Amino acid sequence: MVKKEKEQLKILRVTLVRSPIGYTERQKRTVKALGLHRLNQTVEHEDAPAIRGMLAKIRHLVQVTE
Repeated sequence: MVKKEKEQLKILRVTLVRSPIGYTERQKRTVKALGLHRLNQTVEHEDAPAIRGMLAKIRHLVQVTE
């Protein structure tokens, strides 16, 4: 059978709710890699293990909705 690649792809909405100032450089780079630049900015990403891992490292800075 052919896999349905685009079958119900989950979209994660990520909003930066706290400033990364005062946190480690690694966490600042993770915020930037997700495409977040300003407070209350929201970006959308497809649900993937790599994105989930990035969000786990900065869960205290962002709000995630599916």
